[in-house]
Amino acid sequence: MDDPVETPPAARVDDDWSATPLAPEREVLGWDHFGRAARDLAQLVVDDGFRPDVVIAVARGGLTVAGALAYALGVKNCGSMNVEFYTGVDERLDVPVLLPPTLDLVDVRGLRVLVADDVADTGHTLRLVREVLAQHVAEARTAVLYRKPRSVVTPDYVWRETDRWIVFPWSAAPPVTSG
Repeated sequence: MDDPVETPPAARVDDDWSATPLAPEREVLGWDHFGRAARDLAQLVVDDGFRPDVVIAVARGGLTVAGALAYALGVKNCGSMNVEFYTGVDERLDVPVLLPPTLDLVDVRGLRVLVADDVADTGHTLRLVREVLAQHVAEARTAVLYRKPRSVVTPDYVWRETDRWIVFPWSAAPPVTSG
C-alpha cells in the first residue's frame, strides 16, 4: 500500500492560490488519503472492542475526523466541544479554554464516549476535554489522526505519529473571502 501521507513539494500552486512554500519538515494529508486514514482509525477502535455510544469532536480540527469516525463506526449520536488553544501557526494561549456553545453534559451522562481530534500536539486540549468528560460519562476514550511525541497525553487510538507540522486538507487553504 502506498504511504497515505504526501511528501510536500518545495512550493505549491493550486488554482488561485499564490505559491505556498512548504518546509520539508511538514507532513501533508490530502483529502484523497483522509478517508483511508479515518477508516484505519475506526478499525483500531473496532479491533479493540470499544463500542462508543457517542462521538464527540474537539472543534474545530476534530469536526471532520469525528464525522468520518461516526459514519465508519455506525454511531449516529455526535456532539462537539469547542476549545480554543491555538491562535496561529505554533502560537497558542497559556492554557486551553472551553468556548460556547458548550456540550450539555447531562446528555452524555453514563455513556461510552469517543473523543475525536485531528492531532494531539501538546495534548493539553485533549487532556482538558477528557478531564471534563470523565466526571460525567461511563467511559471516555480518545482518537486522533496524529500524535506528536511531546503530547502530555497518549490517545487511546492513533493513526500516525510525527514530530512535523501537519497540513490538513481542511486548513490548507486560507479562508474564503468575498470578491
